[in-house]
Amino acid sequence: MEDLKKFISAYTPVDEEDWGKIAASFEERTFSKGEAILSEGDICKYFYFLRQGIVRFFIVNSEGNDITKFFTVAPYFFTSKISFNKCIPAAESIEAIEKCRVLQITLENSNKLMAVRTWNDFTRKLLHEIQDFTEKALVEARTETAEEIYKKLMSQNPGLLNRIPVKYLATYLGIAPQSLSRIRRKIALDAKK
Repeated sequence: MEDLKKFISAYTPVDEEDWGKIAASFEERTFSKGEAILSEGDICKYFYFLRQGIVRFFIVNSEGNDITKFFTVAPYFFTSKISFNKCIPAAESIEAIEKCRVLQITLENSNKLMAVRTWNDFTRKLLHEIQDFTEKALVEARTETAEEIYKKLMSQNPGLLNRIPVKYLATYLGIAPQSLSRIRRKIALDAKK
């Protein structure tokens, strides 16, 4: 669990007594590539720390097509926030794009840990970071083209794009897979100039 401790330490100092309580509240789990972590309509019972792999959040539109909302890449936390916090059916699904190793904590245990200073400080800072990311992503989706967003993904984490299937990237960008192929060809040609 040293990876979890290191992750939390990047947000707030980790007191050893607090760490013992935090570590004891998590359990390990592995998901296979393509396995559903959460299906739309089910209640999300865990807050996950992704130790290895990539997960995809998606919804199914009225035509029955799945639309990728976003990806979470290790190491990071994820959950279906509203479903988890309110114990209501999820409006989204989460699946493992690769084999994923996680540490998971229940809502009950997470709430008990709120009395622990380290966990309380960490979750508050993490939630602010996620909110900032979400707001930024919404602005980008409204103001930037698919090509601009793709180029930004390339510059931030180029290896990641090779790990995500084209069909998922395309739905994340809001375009057809053929359009994504055209964008990739254009970027490759521009790079040769």
